Amino acid sequence: MSESNALTDKASLRSVALGRRAALDPSAREAAAAAAARFALKWLGDVSGETVSVFTPIGTEISTDPLVRGLRAAGAAIALPVVIAKNKPLSFRLWEEGVELVPSAGPGLIVIPAPPDGARIVEPDVLVVPLAAFDAHGHRLGYGAGFYDRTLAGLRRAKRIEAIGYAFSVQQLPAVPAEPHDERLDAIATDAGIICPAED
Repeated sequence: MSESNALTDKASLRSVALGRRAALDPSAREAAAAAAARFALKWLGDVSGETVSVFTPIGTEISTDPLVRGLRAAGAAIALPVVIAKNKPLSFRLWEEGVELVPSAGPGLIVIPAPPDGARIVEPDVLVVPLAAFDAHGHRLGYGAGFYDRTLAGLRRAKRIEAIGYAFSVQQLPAVPAEPHDERLDAIATDAGIICPAED
């Protein structure tokens, strides 16, 4: 039985994609991050004056360093997400160049690097979203907590916002299950290029 037929539940699919990601060697990671950044920047176009939320990679996630450098050079303001509480949307703090990140998390939640408490709270125009897995339809698998789905739903009700997934191409799967609350991405940038979601 093929991998795509055998694995249909989210936990199994996530495990497959994360296993592929973990197997990449350091030199491949570095080259892939640079390539993904180039593709993302080209797709985003003129970001001067816009606020772009990125993420600080945890574990084997793709590096966002080349992307951040490119966004700053293009005149974008950079923000990072902050987890406030379980079952709540993310908050975003402005990350000024040269400011050292500090551990941040709500009670009992995963600790992620973020700008310090005094950093200005902002509302991003573009959301760069981390992925465990994704498919060509713009469906993503995160890590099961639903933070980005809640955040995107809220932001999209308030304003026009672009959401671009950012990951290694090896994390793409033939299909990812989608539920009514799952927010579809506008595009996905990987080292292999840009995926603009096909309609279901």
